[in-house]
Amino acid sequence: MSEQILIIDFGSQYTQLIARRVRELNVYCEIHPYNNIPEISENVKGVIFSGSPCSVRDEDSPRIPIEKFRGKLPILGVCYGAQLLAFTEGGFVTPSENREYGRANLSKVNSLNPLFDGVDIDSQVWMSHGDTIKDLPESFEIIASTRSVNVAAYHVKGEDTYGIQFHPEVTHSTDGKAILRNFIVNICDCSQDWTPAHFIDETVEQLKEQLGDDKVVLGLSGGVDSSVAAMLIHEAIGKNLHCIFVDNGLLRKHEYEDVLESYKHMGLNVKGVDAKDLFYDELKGKTDPEAKRKAIGKVFIDVFDTEAHKIQEVKWLAQGTIYPDVIESVSVKGPSATIKSHHNVGGLPEKMNLKVVEPLNSLFKDEVRKVGSALGLDEAILNRHPFPGPGLAIRILGDVTPEKVHVLQEVDYIFIQGLKTANLYNQVWQAGAVLLPINSVGVMGDERTYERVVALRAVTSVDGMTADWCHLPYEFLAEISNTIINKVKGVNRVVYDISSKPPATIEWE
Repeated sequence: MSEQILIIDFGSQYTQLIARRVRELNVYCEIHPYNNIPEISENVKGVIFSGSPCSVRDEDSPRIPIEKFRGKLPILGVCYGAQLLAFTEGGFVTPSENREYGRANLSKVNSLNPLFDGVDIDSQVWMSHGDTIKDLPESFEIIASTRSVNVAAYHVKGEDTYGIQFHPEVTHSTDGKAILRNFIVNICDCSQDWTPAHFIDETVEQLKEQLGDDKVVLGLSGGVDSSVAAMLIHEAIGKNLHCIFVDNGLLRKHEYEDVLESYKHMGLNVKGVDAKDLFYDELKGKTDPEAKRKAIGKVFIDVFDTEAHKIQEVKWLAQGTIYPDVIESVSVKGPSATIKSHHNVGGLPEKMNLKVVEPLNSLFKDEVRKVGSALGLDEAILNRHPFPGPGLAIRILGDVTPEKVHVLQEVDYIFIQGLKTANLYNQVWQAGAVLLPINSVGVMGDERTYERVVALRAVTSVDGMTADWCHLPYEFLAEISNTIINKVKGVNRVVYDISSKPPATIEWE
């Protein structure tokens, strides 16, 4: 097993960002909630205590048995984590006289301390705390201050335990990455060998051991997650992996044929299933977004189950689950409120009585892409924009019909191909078109028209949790609008969505 850093999550909004920064240093890490800490294995090299929206002064604030770690592993407490360490040893934590949020600068730095090696006075840090450590326990020493926070960072004498009251993981802390590197590489002595190549070698060996000669079935979507999962499993068990790609009639123009063609060159054992009519029949008359999502999920499970049973003696169901899904399911506060039902194959393991294998469940999305690149995944799939599981059904507001799907496919094709031709595709995180349930008056030639309206949507984002509308050039939008209206029969008006997430979502339904 790889060396790892254990991150104890006390509910901070920044916890995932800490993990991403650690992994950028080619060191594996895992996030575990404070109330579900695993047994500490010998490959754990250090521990990070996260921040929290809570106050250590509150009786019901998150607590852990700190003696489990103190003196046994290097510890870095961040904000709440730092306050908890100090408070537990008798330090005095009080509401800040000057609540410090946002940018601050270090006015004192002990550059001889290994945590602050290479960090200069006046280095900018990002504060976000309502409490502050007023007095430290006797064995604790201050190693950094700002003008308004005396204990910006401390070190426990005689052991590798540190606390900082700012967030090194955010980009606003200009030396934050250097501080994390100092802790992880210099103090925890991590070797920084967790690379895509290392992950592939380790995962393939684990899959060989886990799966043996068993058969595995996997539902491909054409997206990067399921494709990379398929390639890893294929590396381990070859033809014993059976992939199924279902055409639900809600894919983009030519997508079914293009994706199957892409997979042919990857050596995968893939079966394409044309189930368009089954999905259209189940969607008939349904206008509520949730009803549409559930109908699509139901038919997918039925079709997939039928096809999988045609393969003899399948024992495993492979899924492209990634790490944020895992974190969400065991987070400090439990799964977040449902904004939309997510279309996945969650009901399949129970229905099919199969064991589940998830080779990507320790990776973030950007890491999945790096692994895919190292495996030689086709560029068209590797850099493909995210596409919703329910496909065009949730980009057709109102009921779904084959005629509406055809119109939207044509519009979407012009938009996406236009982005690629204009070299804008890779600057956009996700793009697509939406067919609105309204008609508008227009003029074509000398005749009045009363036809459909489509909305174009393009956003920039890192992970889809937040997104901003993409400021595409006016000239490009004008050209695309003109092409759509001239070439797609039944559309006479094009609008552009300039809503950000939040408050809007990326998809309209």
